Amino acid sequence: MSANNKNLASSNKINWSAVEAAPMADVPDDDSPELTAEAFRQLKPIGQVLPELNLGKQRITIMLDEAVIKAYKAKAGGRGYQTLINETLRRGLEADSVKEALREVFREERVR
Repeated sequence: MSANNKNLASSNKINWSAVEAAPMADVPDDDSPELTAEAFRQLKPIGQVLPELNLGKQRITIMLDEAVIKAYKAKAGGRGYQTLINETLRRGLEADSVKEALREVFREERVR
């Protein structure tokens, strides 16, 4: 048995009653003070506090056909199907932009 496997095997023998009975288990300290109701009300989403961490995505609720969801889940494999739907929508927007640019060029050429 490798050292990692021995560590995993011994971790299954943790005496949880001793851990729970530890005198400091439920006592907040300076690094993790208890969260009061007032402090909880003042919490803000991390995107507001640290905008540089904003991923540029927004959570929405959308109704899609069941067949569409099943197809994207099957197509996505190990990746998230929502990521695949997002990529498909992005490609659609880019294709629309290209089509509009081509229409504009054609219009300009007809005027000449």
